[in-house]
Amino acid sequence: MDEAPIIDLHSDSFFMGEALRQALRAYESGEVPIGAVIARGGRVIARSFNQVESLTDATAHAEMLAITQAENAVGDWRLTDCTLYVTKEPCPMCAGAAVHARLGRVVFGCPDPRGGAAGGLLNLLQHPSLNHRCEISAGVRGEECGQVLRAFFQERRAKPGNRPD
Repeated sequence: MDEAPIIDLHSDSFFMGEALRQALRAYESGEVPIGAVIARGGRVIARSFNQVESLTDATAHAEMLAITQAENAVGDWRLTDCTLYVTKEPCPMCAGAAVHARLGRVVFGCPDPRGGAAGGLLNLLQHPSLNHRCEISAGVRGEECGQVLRAFFQERRAKPGNRPD
């Protein structure tokens, strides 16, 4: 008897797929396509995508918006039993927020060797002088996550008058 495989709703790949869906929403909105979800107990409790341009807010990164949503969902700023899934390695601002929110774990897709703060440029998530350290899982669906970013920037560079950032 041929049975369909059981989907593990607790798997990193599943939740990164949810983050990728958020990244595509950002792409469609003209935002840098980074998506984030936060899971707790096998359920997504927060989801967001970059909204820097639409909100004209340099802090409106996917991770920051998702952390705020998760804190509201939990009713506490401490997210020790939660996992952040994000399509690109967090920047220093977002890594700092993850540490301050006491996230138990951060899972990211593609690395950012020039600006990432989860081991790329530096590692704020596990810095020994900070009062909390997040567990890190890197490279989950990394090729897919990286491809979305590459496609976005290739398209953006091809349009005349667009800023190359």
